Amino acid sequence: MTLDIDVVIRGGTVITMDPARRVLRGDVVVRGDRIVAIEPRGAIATAGMQARVVDADGCVVVPGFVQAHVHLCQALFRGMADDLPLMDWLRRRIWPLEAAHDEASLRASARLGLAEMMRAGTTTILDIGTVHHEDVVFEAMAESGMRGFSGKAMMDRGQGVPKGLRETTRESLRESERLCAKWHRAEGGRLGYAFGPRFILSCSEGLLRDTATLARERGARIHSHASEHKGERDEVRKILGKDDVDVLAGWGIAGPDVILAHGVQLGRAQMKRMAERGTRLAHCPSANLKLASGIADVVAMREAGLVVGIGADGAPCNNRMDPFTELRQAALLAKVRREDAAALAPIDALAMLTIDGAKALGIDADVGSIEVGKKADLAVVRLDGLHCEPLPSGEPYEDGEAGGDPVARLVYSATASDVTDVLVDGRAVVRGGVLRAMEEGAVREEARREAWRLRKRAEIR
Repeated sequence: MTLDIDVVIRGGTVITMDPARRVLRGDVVVRGDRIVAIEPRGAIATAGMQARVVDADGCVVVPGFVQAHVHLCQALFRGMADDLPLMDWLRRRIWPLEAAHDEASLRASARLGLAEMMRAGTTTILDIGTVHHEDVVFEAMAESGMRGFSGKAMMDRGQGVPKGLRETTRESLRESERLCAKWHRAEGGRLGYAFGPRFILSCSEGLLRDTATLARERGARIHSHASEHKGERDEVRKILGKDDVDVLAGWGIAGPDVILAHGVQLGRAQMKRMAERGTRLAHCPSANLKLASGIADVVAMREAGLVVGIGADGAPCNNRMDPFTELRQAALLAKVRREDAAALAPIDALAMLTIDGAKALGIDADVGSIEVGKKADLAVVRLDGLHCEPLPSGEPYEDGEAGGDPVARLVYSATASDVTDVLVDGRAVVRGGVLRAMEEGAVREEARREAWRLRKRAEIR
């Protein structure tokens, strides 16, 4: 077969994540920013063509990973806030550090987080920023080639919020509206704005109600935190008399355009109400462990009908932004939570990081699975490292053979270092394990320099 094509990913095992969850041996063909064919191995004649050929022999080809909750502004804080419970972590470390950000440190933080995630196969993120300098986060996303949504954190109240982060309701709404007008659907639709009321303890009722109205007028999403930690839950109940997800829903922060991170403290009745409203949820297993928030019952969430994505959260509460770690943790912790080794199948865990994450962000018509007509957001992952061997018959996939499930091998064995190539919109953002738009050495040096300066400004020891 001869096609007008730009890229052929040849000879891999394709984990499509389509509705039938097909796993195929074949070639993925890209023209422009779209997948135009998935053909049997060798069916595409590339001799004499200008198309770039990516050798995927011994690899799986997967949809680019969708991280449904991250904090680029915190990538620079790695190692600065270890071993603290959530509210102390916020008040003693994270908020003072965020308040100390200037444009240079925030740019370095965003670039570091983007580089780490893209190098590990992440192609789409939902980010929540800090209060100020949000333009530089979008500029870094535009430069990197990442597909993503971001938005400034909105905070007009709260105990322990430093002066540098506190804003009036009017200021918060006005700046959010300006940013939305500038960045929503920018870069040909690759970037989007998501309004970011931080969480109910740092936002007034007026701010939340007006945010819900404004976001819907602008066709943007709303991204916040909810039901993360027992201490937070108890504080919310003491102040407001009921749980945060129910208060948020009453103030308009609920529905298919709302993504709430964590949900560790949710009961089954709350899950059911959230699902009925269409509210989406982002599961952050490693952050929930490190902050001792608990183990979210993702099986119950899915049984209730919730759309659940996965996110690494932030560098100071994880301390990685690695999708492979979160994928494995999500699968294993579900087993522990249910005391059932079959509680969450590998294919279902992978769905949370791909097609379900895309559904949570409202972009599943374009990304999240490998199907003809969809965006060419793809990752190629080697499965022949020592930590993945032995492969049956030397192949990632051998139907019916023990140890031959490539999805299980990807979820339980693969690591970020196994990623060789990553495409977003059909463009190579990682090629042969090397970032294309950013130079890793420069990202590293910039991060070290700005982290030192940031610590001095924040007076964090």
